[in-house]
Amino acid sequence: MKLDPYNHKEKYMKWKEEVKEAGCVEGISKANSDLTLRYVFDMEVGINVSAKSVKGARSYIRLNNLKQRMIFLSKRFEEYYSIESLTDLTEIQVVTYFAKIRSGEIRKMDGGVYKSVIDFIQIFKSFWHWYMKVSKKQGIKILDITEELDCSKEKPDWVYLNEAQVRKMCDKGKHKYKVFIMFLFDTGIRAPTELMNIKVSDFYEDFKELNIRTEVAKKGSFGRKIKLMLCSELVKDFIKEKGLKNDDFVFQICPTVVNRYLKRLAKRLFGEEKTLAGQKYSDLTMYDFRHCSCCYWLPRYKSESALKFRFGWKKSDKIHYYSEMLGMRDTISEDDMLVDVTKTELENRLLKTEKDYEILKEELDAIRKQSEIMKRLVGENFGNMGRLANVIGNEKIFVVGE
Repeated sequence: MKLDPYNHKEKYMKWKEEVKEAGCVEGISKANSDLTLRYVFDMEVGINVSAKSVKGARSYIRLNNLKQRMIFLSKRFEEYYSIESLTDLTEIQVVTYFAKIRSGEIRKMDGGVYKSVIDFIQIFKSFWHWYMKVSKKQGIKILDITEELDCSKEKPDWVYLNEAQVRKMCDKGKHKYKVFIMFLFDTGIRAPTELMNIKVSDFYEDFKELNIRTEVAKKGSFGRKIKLMLCSELVKDFIKEKGLKNDDFVFQICPTVVNRYLKRLAKRLFGEEKTLAGQKYSDLTMYDFRHCSCCYWLPRYKSESALKFRFGWKKSDKIHYYSEMLGMRDTISEDDMLVDVTKTELENRLLKTEKDYEILKEELDAIRKQSEIMKRLVGENFGNMGRLANVIGNEKIFVVGE
């Protein structure tokens, strides 16, 4: 069983029952209500999906997002262009409307600026491509009015913490949050979805390895077994203290409560200043630790593929998206300044020097051997001369005695 921290399934099923009882989506025209319901219900089972999109039924998270934004767009387009159906929109109307949102000309009801325009654009593009496919099956060709839309993404700000700041939060935070904070920083796990589905049985090698099961990984990601380098002993002691069994979930938390505490703690320790990633310390959430973890591990992993595996990413652009290269160090050295030609030349010189050394060594050894031989021969000659002198001396003594 996979836990659903935000009750996405429950919320969607409740909405579905409500619109079925009412017979329509309240607050928008009948035409847009019918379009919205048919589109969302098709996505629920995975039918009439665009050829460019992943096949299959959409998750409850996605379905809630679709129905919420479709209702929003229906209301706004009805008000702005006085239309009854989204299918009545023209290309120039759609492009102009979203361009005005980006520029801030069209604002929220409270006067604020929309920060994630791309989210609305992508939903509308998905809807329109669904509409094109449904119409094609009926023999009707529909023009793609979304081709000219600006789909560039605005990178949202987040809270950056370095290792020292994370450890300070652990030291100053409540006991039950110490393990939690260091676990998020060490693993970079998706919180709360993957985090809350971790069981005691997912730990291996005396809590030095963690298995993030495929069934709990985000759709489009993958299961993976990673090493715990910072929090192994903390997790081990925590599970022992709590008396948790193999099939128990380790982090039984309420995401809203946890995020509220993290904000308060960060504000108390670091104030209201903006971090290097643009967001204030007091806005810290569980999600930010995935960013911070990426920043920590990026300069430590030797290969990009290994880093992607740890975080469950298939594309390399995620590395820059999550880290923005914060915390990176310039590691170039004098040796790196040697271009290939220079290095080759030096290597050849070194090789020649080593050969010359070997030749000199061999010659020196030969000289030493010759010296030993000469020394031995000289010693032998001196010995022979001594014996010869003794013989001559004896002979002289013998003659005198006579």
